[in-house]
Amino acid sequence: MRFLHAVYLVTCLVLLVSGLVEQRRHYVNIRRIRFRILVNGIRGKSSITRLCAGALRGGGLVTVAKTTGTAARFIHPDATEEPVYRKFGIANIVEQIGIVRRAAAYEPDALVMECMAVAPDLQEINQTKLIHSTIGVLCNVREDHLAEMGPTLDDVARSLCRSMPVGGVCVTAEVERLDILRAEARARRCELIAVDPSTVTDEEMSGFSWITFKENVAIAIAVASLCGVSRADAIAGMWAAPPDPGVLRVHRYAVEDRQVRFANVFAANDPESTLMNIELLLSRGAIRQPLHVVINCRPDRVERNGQMGALIPRLDPARVILIGEPTRSAFAAIPGEWQDRVLDLGGRRPPAELLRGVLEGGTDVSLAAIGNIHGQGEVLLAELDRLGSTR
Repeated sequence: MRFLHAVYLVTCLVLLVSGLVEQRRHYVNIRRIRFRILVNGIRGKSSITRLCAGALRGGGLVTVAKTTGTAARFIHPDATEEPVYRKFGIANIVEQIGIVRRAAAYEPDALVMECMAVAPDLQEINQTKLIHSTIGVLCNVREDHLAEMGPTLDDVARSLCRSMPVGGVCVTAEVERLDILRAEARARRCELIAVDPSTVTDEEMSGFSWITFKENVAIAIAVASLCGVSRADAIAGMWAAPPDPGVLRVHRYAVEDRQVRFANVFAANDPESTLMNIELLLSRGAIRQPLHVVINCRPDRVERNGQMGALIPRLDPARVILIGEPTRSAFAAIPGEWQDRVLDLGGRRPPAELLRGVLEGGTDVSLAAIGNIHGQGEVLLAELDRLGSTR
């Protein structure tokens, strides 16, 4: 028995020493990077991470970045990128240690990291133990992850603030809960910089080959300025930055006698972000009225399905197509006066049958796909990709 106790104690001691050595190495790697930017918020983190990295590259700073969104990517200083390997495909914030180690090997001026933690405690650990950011970004507060950070949006705002750098700087485009962010920033001796999207000109936005928001660009300009990069260089760098795989785009397809404009809005899976994205696409003429809306439903996102159904009156589409399951969760949330516009294609349908049902109702169709991408949403996208975009 004493022998077993001795083995146990030695094992614990070895693990403790190994942990302390790993922590020391990690902190050495962190201190080798002058600017460490941690991007947090509810919607748009991946795009903002790429914009910030592009802006810093535009100013000649050696910059490494890592995104976590639609597809986690490690972005090298020359803007080339590769998928982040995850054992068993499971995300864990401990992977940030390896990312910092890889980044430090480049001896970079800056590291831009998307926050991958959702639980408030893990957000704080991500900042205080893993990244030690010098500049924080808190892009916005939206209705998502309420089970982990809620139940109210005020609670979500306070949870997100746990990633603010103590004694550092934080940049935000949030408006409605700016007072909460300011109070939390004061408690952390953190300077909060609120950007004004209206200062970003239409000319500056015209250089993007993909769709983004002035709020995101304004944040990246502010971050670049804090790192000593001029506005002109930052804008040029952002224009050249590769977009996220899940970035908002509109593709055109020719399907038999139909011309289809398809907007993949799955990535904006909270109601307000969904509405903002569709309004932006309509205002730019990327999609047109009459609008057809596809809601993809998932059994593990019943509440979200209902939120998308409740959004229909604000979108006022000519037609609503429900796919996935359980579609009843979305249909029940659609007010009665719009329910006669609904086509229910729920369940698991073959790709060709699913696409045929979605495209009924006109020869020149503008489709906006909302909700969650997984399940029948992925089936629909794969069938459209098989046809090939005309642009």
